[in-house]
Amino acid sequence: MIDESAAAAADGFRQLDPRAVPFQRTVAAIVSAVLAVVTAVGALAGAAANYESPAVVALIGVAWFVGNGLLAWHGQRWQAIDYAHTTYRVDDRGMEIRRGVFWREATNVPRSRVQHTDVSQGPLERRYGLGTLVVYTAGTEHAKVTLGGLDHAVAMGIREHLTPERGTDAV
Repeated sequence: MIDESAAAAADGFRQLDPRAVPFQRTVAAIVSAVLAVVTAVGALAGAAANYESPAVVALIGVAWFVGNGLLAWHGQRWQAIDYAHTTYRVDDRGMEIRRGVFWREATNVPRSRVQHTDVSQGPLERRYGLGTLVVYTAGTEHAKVTLGGLDHAVAMGIREHLTPERGTDAV
């Protein structure tokens, strides 16, 4: 049996930076905490409306606890699964991104179609040393292709590699 990561490396495909997993887990924890607070307000309102029925109040509390617990667990567990199923390859022809756990998707960006590129870095990405590569292409479908979870220096290098060379503009 061939290891999937070894097969990806043999094809020239690379994994995202390993720091992408703790970064995504931090984002998921923040989202879970915000949703827990918002749904707690709703649960308290529902409990206040049904204060005469202790069974309904208990049911609302259990549903809130279980729902938020499952959301938090999923947010922590899913990141490693998604990371294992996301690879990319950059060569002289362009860039290809493969991702997806259940529904697989392969996005191919020919270098000749690249209009311009950006590298963005939010506050949490900066804390983890990561960046998001954004490639803008000619056309309507996949006119904007993003690849997050890259080391910032790697994203900058890919950006430079994909940027059209001077004198090759057809206009």
